[in-house]
Amino acid sequence: MPVNSGTENLRTVKKGLLPGGNRFRHIGCRKRALKVGQLAAGTDDSQVVQGTRRRRRGDEVGADPVVDAIAPSSLKRRLILADTVAVMFGVFVAFGFQAIIKPVPTFIIAHHLALSLTLVPGFAIGAIYNKLYQARANERPMQETRNVLNAIGVAMGLLILVAFLWQYKELSRLWIMLVAIGTAVSLLVERRIARTMFDRLRSERRILRRIVIVGTDAHAVRLLHTYERNPELGYEVVGFVGADDIGVRGGVELLGPIDDLEKILEAEHACGVVVSLASVEARNVNMLARKLTDGGYHVALSSTLRDIDVTRLRPQQLDGRTMIYIEPVLRDGWHALAKRVFDVAVASLILILTLPVVLVSMAMIKLTSPGPVLFKQIRVGKDHEVFKILKLRTMGTDAEDRKAELAELNEVDGPLFKITHDPRVTSVGRILRKLSIDELPQLLCVIRGTMSMVGPRPALPDEVLEWDDEILDRLRVPPGLTGMWQVSGRSDSSFEQYKRLDLYYVDNWSLAHDLRICWKTVPVVLSGSGAS
Repeated sequence: MPVNSGTENLRTVKKGLLPGGNRFRHIGCRKRALKVGQLAAGTDDSQVVQGTRRRRRGDEVGADPVVDAIAPSSLKRRLILADTVAVMFGVFVAFGFQAIIKPVPTFIIAHHLALSLTLVPGFAIGAIYNKLYQARANERPMQETRNVLNAIGVAMGLLILVAFLWQYKELSRLWIMLVAIGTAVSLLVERRIARTMFDRLRSERRILRRIVIVGTDAHAVRLLHTYERNPELGYEVVGFVGADDIGVRGGVELLGPIDDLEKILEAEHACGVVVSLASVEARNVNMLARKLTDGGYHVALSSTLRDIDVTRLRPQQLDGRTMIYIEPVLRDGWHALAKRVFDVAVASLILILTLPVVLVSMAMIKLTSPGPVLFKQIRVGKDHEVFKILKLRTMGTDAEDRKAELAELNEVDGPLFKITHDPRVTSVGRILRKLSIDELPQLLCVIRGTMSMVGPRPALPDEVLEWDDEILDRLRVPPGLTGMWQVSGRSDSSFEQYKRLDLYYVDNWSLAHDLRICWKTVPVVLSGSGAS
């Protein structure tokens, strides 16, 4: 049976980008195939008749109202219109650049303009074939990017085919290249804006889907908390269904046994379920999947498998049973060499570019507080090797001595120690921390090889002593200047989340993953979000 990767129970419930994936309680549900780890589907415009929605599941009288809710068919039409405008804008940009780079006679421009009319239907064909309007096929930005580029490839192929059939010999290769680049950039920017808008609409509960969690074990409860922590996913858990009465959790409670599931879904105006596999017998899972999908409900399966990226999972079939193969992570050989080259190159470049900032900061520290300019501290690196970390000093020289007296002000759990308004931080240090300038000397550690540009947070020896065997696995890779913990919340994260993010990084490392984290670090640093 397919199962999702658990780290991100978030990925188990991951919302789709597109409006077609959002079936809401006030709009109802559409029949769809069973999808692993996701509750997204395409929009079914056949259920919109003459501008009036048919009453479907979730439309019954008594369903709780949603203020300013938006129908998915309306969102889909807007997205199609936005895509069309983006294609036309890309073509317009291509004509502009051609006029600048290599002007052509007016009759050739006219012919090119006629050919460009094939791009909109060509892109429409490519979008349908590549499922650009189905959220389940565009869950991740990279998935959507690939689908957009494939759709553009179909459109360009149709344009060239028409030119060939037309026997048009003056077709400019420069214009073809400019149209392909222009439409690609225009569409990707437009889709990025659309993704942001849909996230905001979900957070505002204008796009909302009511769901039921099947199961009453600890994993089922954690699923509820995952939904609650991530309102931008656009889901509302209305209750649990199972054998055990677990009381009220997060404002929801047990709604009844599994045998009454369909009646409960009807009564609660819910559109789908998330099944905790550890809490339901295997024979019941198959029965539920068949009955619910046939009844038009969304079904997602969630297992206790954690910290495995979904891109590493490969479904396989064995005698009617679905197996999941987990692709291994390669950290040695050329992969390690590529990471090392990347670390040295990026660290050296940033160090050179920021050297004036570091020198000015060192001077400000020296002028405003007594003591050394640099702060050195022992940290634990890869394979339990200890090393000295370097930072610009942002606290008074008695900071470590005062740590015990401030212990009760600690705002995070576990072995971590963080205080938002730490009284030990100097006035200059507060600015350096806000902008992460104090961490720039760590680039020397990256060049030396004791740290990496991306990796788990470098831990103190006394923190490591409190770790369990599971989190010790994070020492399989070098600590990093930035990492998933930093870009996903930094000092705002709990210790459990910090542990999960670090283990997720270690278990799913790739150079592409490092590049994505570095890219996400830039806005985090510039905005100062999460810094303390």
